[in-house]
Parts: sequence; C-alpha cells; structure tokens
Amino acid sequence: MRVFRSMRRGTYDEAELEKQLQNRGLMYRFFGKWMKSITREWQMYPVGVVFGMGFDTATEVALLATTALLASQHIPFYAILCLPVLFTAGMSLMDTIDGVFMNFAYSWAFFNPVRKVYYNLAITGLSVSICFFIGTIEVLGILPMEIGGLHSGFWNYMAGFDINKAGFVIVGMFIVTWGGALAFWKFGHVEEKWSAKLKHPPPAVATIDPESPN
Repeated sequence: MRVFRSMRRGTYDEAELEKQLQNRGLMYRFFGKWMKSITREWQMYPVGVVFGMGFDTATEVALLATTALLASQHIPFYAILCLPVLFTAGMSLMDTIDGVFMNFAYSWAFFNPVRKVYYNLAITGLSVSICFFIGTIEVLGILPMEIGGLHSGFWNYMAGFDINKAGFVIVGMFIVTWGGALAFWKFGHVEEKWSAKLKHPPPAVATIDPESPN
C-alpha cells in the first residue's frame, strides 16, 4: 500500500518502483537470505514437499484414519484403495487447474511494475480476507466449548459448523474477487492512469563527436 500511494503521487519512475517491489515485506527482512538461495526451478520441489507436509497434514491424517477404519471391517484392499486414488485424482486435478491459472496470472502481472502492484493488492487482500474468515469460524467454534453459557442457536451452529463448507465460500470469494478486479482493471483503465503517474526518465540526447568522420 505504501508503494502504491507513492506511485500514485508520482514519486517513482518505473525502475525505482520495481526496486521498491523487490524489497518485499516484513518477513522478507528475516527470511530474505533463504529466499535468495532458490536460484533454480528444481529447487522449488523440496520446498513444495516441506510445505505440503505441513499444509496437508490434517487431511492426510483423516484419510489414513478412514482407510484404517475400513481395513478393520474386512473390506477388500482394492476397494479401500479407491478412496486414496480418488483423493489423489481430485487433488491433482485441482492443483493442475490452479497451476495453469497462476502461471497465466504471474505472466500477466510481471509484465510491468504497475500490473505487479495491482496484482499484489488484489491477491494479498483476498488472502487476508480468507484468513480472517477461516480464523473467525475456528474461534467462534471453540468459544462455546471453552466458555459456559454459550448454548444459543448461533453458538450451537458455529460449534457444529462443517469447515468443509467454508471451501465453497472461499471458491466464491476467489471468483468474485478476480471478476471484480478484472472488471475494474479493464473498465477503469487502471494501467493507463497508474502508468501516467510514474515519472518518466528524460529522453536521451544524441551527441555528435566532432572528431568522428560521420
């Protein structure tokens, strides 16, 4: 937001704007040296493995528990395998769609610094909103169990809320946010207006060497 406001005031030229964007945020001051150590595409794979181990732990535990329960009921192993296979197929499909979309989004956003500022504002705002949404649901679901007397209809609903339903809300938030951001970008002529605020370097002046034969 600070870079955005400075850009709107015409403080930066394009090179300085790009430099400010590379400064990142608060956490980059602590972990920047590790982020700079990633210099090859293949190095993202182990990072993704570690990230997946932490991010998908709850889902994997639930899947393993369900599979173990089915195995204890003497169900054929090939029938039990259907559950993890379907789970893997669904995750692969969604991750592939997400990867294709994000590849397009990054290619568009990194075309120039103005697009990068707009993209960061949109995606960061969406991410923060989703975090607050999920966090609020979790807190409101825990309060009835920790505080006595909260047994009205609302608190009972939050205590028994199926967190999986929040996924549909998140998908809806993505669609609405991206749709609104694209419409505002196109019809609000954002790129033309924001680019006009940037300072432009003085044009290069051709000099003539008097000793040159040309």
